[in-house]
Amino acid sequence: MVERVTERTDGVTAERVTETGGGTVVVERGGGSGVGLIVGLVLLIAVVIGAVYLFNQNNRENAKTNAVTQAAKDVGGAAKDVGDAAQDAAKKVQ
Repeated sequence: MVERVTERTDGVTAERVTETGGGTVVVERGGGSGVGLIVGLVLLIAVVIGAVYLFNQNNRENAKTNAVTQAAKDVGGAAKDVGDAAQDAAKKVQ
């Protein structure tokens, strides 16, 4: 009985053909179906969306901090003005 085996691959799909002398041909094919690539793309998209969300969240926190800081400065300035006005009024009364 004569057996001949031929193997080919293109980097993605591997094919093995076994021919026996009796006229029987067995073809075995194996290779990726692309599911790994799709899963990788979905994970990449999820990571990008998460990064954008966290970046925007950080920008919102910075905006809140800056608003509170500015409000505190404004209150401090107003308190100084009131204190100066009170001193001026006290001097006029004396």
